Amino acid sequence: MHSELENPIKTNVQFLSVDEAIKQIPKSATMLVGGFGATGVPEYLLQGVIDRRELQDLTIISNNITKETNLNVLFQQDRIKKAIGSYFTTNKEVVQAYREGRIEIELLPQGTFSEAIRLGGSGVPAFYTPTAAGTELAIGKETRTFKGREYVLEQTLFADVALIKAYKADKAGNLIYRKSARNFNPIMAMAADLTIVEVGEIVEIGELDPESIVTPFAFVDIVVKREEL
Repeated sequence: MHSELENPIKTNVQFLSVDEAIKQIPKSATMLVGGFGATGVPEYLLQGVIDRRELQDLTIISNNITKETNLNVLFQQDRIKKAIGSYFTTNKEVVQAYREGRIEIELLPQGTFSEAIRLGGSGVPAFYTPTAAGTELAIGKETRTFKGREYVLEQTLFADVALIKAYKADKAGNLIYRKSARNFNPIMAMAADLTIVEVGEIVEIGELDPESIVTPFAFVDIVVKREEL
């Protein structure tokens, strides 16, 4: 597969099998994982993580861990040490594990979560937002008042690895997404040392409408073509 998809314009993007791609993930990695609920989740890549048993004590940055996804399989295998996101209450078993001290949870309002990823990918270390001011989510965090309103200082998010899902890639590594499956995937592509993308199709350069390209190849390290699970 690698040789068949030789990159004709000499970008640094690699086209690998799922096994080859997952081997690049360090043990105990912090990983951004795309998706909103069960939509736009890189299930094929996550299955590769599941199969590589030495990947343990993971920190997962994802909107939620729903029962329908392979993130839940990793959770059930006790391989997620910490989860950072917005809606973990969609999985009662995750809530119970948190109460029992079996998983650490960092909860962020969804807009704050999204902005923390976007700014992390832009090289900004922290930002002020009023969203969590006056709530338990602000406990222990620096606050300041601007124009009579309280703001909370939030650290941005940046990971070792981003696992994302796109609709198509061209042979340079440019990406397009499909409808709501886009969700957090484009900003996560920007916010990691290593970005691995799962796609359903790889096309020739020039076949993607330039106006439709959301993630340029500069933010992509590895592309994996999804096969049937």
